[in-house]
Amino acid sequence: MELFPAVPYTSWNPTKETIHRFAQIVGKVRLAFSQRRNHWWNVPYHLTGRGITTRPMGLTDSGEFFCMDFDFVDHSLRITHSSGAAVSFPLPGLSVGEFYRRLVGSLEQIGVPCDIARPFPYDLPDAARPFADDTEHVIYNTEHAHTYWIVLSQVNLILEAYAAQWSGKTSPVHHFWHTFDIAVTRFSDKKTQLPASADTVTREACSREVISAGFWFGDPSFPEPAFYSYTAPEPKGLENQEITPAQAHWIPLRGSHLAVLRYDDVRDTPKPRQTVLDFLGSAYRAGAGLAGWDIDAKACPGGVTCDSPAPAHSRLSDLQL
Repeated sequence: MELFPAVPYTSWNPTKETIHRFAQIVGKVRLAFSQRRNHWWNVPYHLTGRGITTRPMGLTDSGEFFCMDFDFVDHSLRITHSSGAAVSFPLPGLSVGEFYRRLVGSLEQIGVPCDIARPFPYDLPDAARPFADDTEHVIYNTEHAHTYWIVLSQVNLILEAYAAQWSGKTSPVHHFWHTFDIAVTRFSDKKTQLPASADTVTREACSREVISAGFWFGDPSFPEPAFYSYTAPEPKGLENQEITPAQAHWIPLRGSHLAVLRYDDVRDTPKPRQTVLDFLGSAYRAGAGLAGWDIDAKACPGGVTCDSPAPAHSRLSDLQL
């Protein structure tokens, strides 16, 4: 299998737009039935061996729970309940409206009320149109959907390797359904002073100083996939800091700056995995250095924090546990 297969924005975007809305619908169910966590860590998807999962959820005193999984090998949505009940339906050929109705019916079939407070897209061009009325987004190319999952899974493992190099407060590696990116975020202990105009999502996500690293598939403002990093609040002069490799650069974004490395530039390098790790590491040092983080104190080479000499091997399977 190829590391970082091609995901040309123009050709796969119709499928992306459909899956993005599918993911928002299921994600809003997750939001309704999961315990709120700091920085919204309860909301995103995690990767599985066949797709993405909400993880088990449920807020009833009965102890019942359920889980929803997108399968991008068989191209279906599967809902399982702790009672043993399960229901699934195929994804190809469904409009967003039909997907919404299938989901509501499937949840009711296994005894779960579909409790979505606002059944509309979030921060998308059609945000004023209910999911149930969307017959526009219907394209689902199975090859493109499968490649989407492959790329997510490969990036997930690289972000795990990046996360392992730091021992401070770090988010899980997770796939956000609102922005359709996959990211991992490092936090300092310093509280931020956000403007009163900041929305509820941003206020919780960035309540502490953060440096976030991730990957997204592109949008109309940047129509190509890319790796990225940002520091928030942004320290003065960040956009002037050197980052690697040479193809990486800073772009202005909503009054701040984003470090960007194009996915296709990574694919052209002889060591794409290391290229991404070098990029994310350089962007982190640029932001952390200017923000005054203690970079050395939180360094965690290879995921090891103990003071004893590290073993020559690094595989967990080699350790005598």
